[in-house]
Amino acid sequence: MSTPRIEPVTPPYEPAVAAQLASMMPPGAEPIGLFRTFVVNLPMAQAMGGWGGYELSKWLSLSMRQRELVIDRVTARCGCEYEWGVHLAFFGDRVGLTDEQKRSITHGRPDDPCWPDDEAALLRAVDELHEHADINDATWAALASILTAEQVLDVLLLAGWYHAISYAANAARVALEDGAPHFADFV
Repeated sequence: MSTPRIEPVTPPYEPAVAAQLASMMPPGAEPIGLFRTFVVNLPMAQAMGGWGGYELSKWLSLSMRQRELVIDRVTARCGCEYEWGVHLAFFGDRVGLTDEQKRSITHGRPDDPCWPDDEAALLRAVDELHEHADINDATWAALASILTAEQVLDVLLLAGWYHAISYAANAARVALEDGAPHFADFV
């Protein structure tokens, strides 16, 4: 594990920092390392909104499972073990990911047999965005056959948002959360 390049804030928190951290976490939950890192730049953290961008996710027209498929695949493809692990630990079982799907979303391919066609299309779109910053016509047509235009836009923005989160967590060397899975757990 690497040493953090930006030390996360630690308690006791200044009142404005405490308020921001409280807005970024579910009620009663202790702030995670990424958010404690983000509040080092308090105006930036405030601009991200509540739950460190979760506000974005809850307004999207995608189902929770679709959101998590996008987030987990983006963060895995970006090599962001931190954010991938946080999401897999908190949402993986809630959205019904099987162990085979957890392995595939981490190290596999959209055409692995564990994915139904609609979810494979979603994962393929994430992979193409990651590799080319674009989606080819065939994948776009597959998405358009299962998602509304609003949902496709949500996929694009969500993938980009978590690409940015991955940049920040990786480059700042945010320490993995206790109890979160590791990439090696799903080889």
